[in-house]
Amino acid sequence: MDEVDDVELLVERVAALDLGKAVLEACVRVPHPQRPGRRMQELRGYGTTTAQLLAMVAWLRHWQVQRVVMESTSTYWKGVYYLLEAEGFDCWLVNAREVKNVPGRAKTDRADAVWLAKVAERGMCRPSLVQPPEIRRLRDLTRYRRALVQDRTREQQRVEKLLEDAQIKISSVLSELHGVSGRAMMHALIAGERDPRTLAGLAKSGARKKTDQLEEALRGFFTDHHATILKMMLDNSDRIGDQIAALDALIEDAISPFSQEATRLADIVGVNTVAAAELIAETGVDMTRFPSAAHLVSWAKFCPQTHQSAGKSMSKGRGKGNPWLAGTLGRIAFANSRADTFLGTRYRRLARRRGKQKAIVATGNSVLTVVYHLLSDPDATFCDLGPGYYESRINKHRRARDLATQLQTLTGQHIAIRDGKAVITDTAA
Repeated sequence: MDEVDDVELLVERVAALDLGKAVLEACVRVPHPQRPGRRMQELRGYGTTTAQLLAMVAWLRHWQVQRVVMESTSTYWKGVYYLLEAEGFDCWLVNAREVKNVPGRAKTDRADAVWLAKVAERGMCRPSLVQPPEIRRLRDLTRYRRALVQDRTREQQRVEKLLEDAQIKISSVLSELHGVSGRAMMHALIAGERDPRTLAGLAKSGARKKTDQLEEALRGFFTDHHATILKMMLDNSDRIGDQIAALDALIEDAISPFSQEATRLADIVGVNTVAAAELIAETGVDMTRFPSAAHLVSWAKFCPQTHQSAGKSMSKGRGKGNPWLAGTLGRIAFANSRADTFLGTRYRRLARRRGKQKAIVATGNSVLTVVYHLLSDPDATFCDLGPGYYESRINKHRRARDLATQLQTLTGQHIAIRDGKAVITDTAA
């Protein structure tokens, strides 16, 4: 099918894919070979198996396609995108929300493919950030590690609930149930020991000072039934811990090409080696994709969205960004919440006025800005501005004048500043 098209095109030969789990619809739009100014298109359906995708690759090469565009549908896009990327095609992944069809028209997979092709050839869409293969491999490891850490935490919480069920209250006495002392007592319970005094005697180090409290807390109704389940839970927790240790070794190998970048990021207060690996895995190391630090922050959705109408700027949420990156930045911000640093001071100032949630977002914004500059410039290093940064920028004369005005309002007396001191001159009229 061909059609007249007077609109200037940015991409002459484009293909668009509407993806499903088992099948996809592909639309190719190219210039008409015999009629200048006209376009022609061809649609085909393919399966999503490797053999079917390779057949589609041959078809795209026949039409000399310059760009392949697809929506980020679930995880179905990944296999298709990675195969086309490996075959040398210029692939664009676009946000489905930004390329919606005109409302009221029939909604079919073929119609969606045609619409996406028309949008793409006119340059009316923008690509999402897809990291290179080495960053994607690192990201798989860091995300799975975090999932395992969460699994282990849930298993440890189940242990505490099981002990509560048996009226064993050691979590109320020990600061760390799964520390050396807590583990020794739980293993003894599994082995059949039920005497509270004997169990309390297993306390180590500082926990020995709480022997009397532990003896009272260990007086419960622990049975063989509880012991069987507790052993399974502890074994599962240990197994997950071994997997996390194995992942740490894999992450260390995967991040070795970016060791210099990771070292610079680890200089940021609150960023350890794990957080540095997660930051690189989620943002990448190529900051040329972002024109400025503000673009990186906006991409991560760690700043308010712009929403202006009739000359008025209205409040709007920051939107939904990368939840994995948000989790990392949140932990970094929390680590700074009590630190005697610039980021710590920034967090506390904002938390008092705007609440902890907004303080975390604002601190994460600052961390991302630092990350951008450290990754953009190989010679850049992190230097903490210090907890007194805000105070050093205060205009003391202006601040004294403002406070004197407030004092005058409260007391009804005229306050003057002389030689850096507040002096009562007379009663205000």
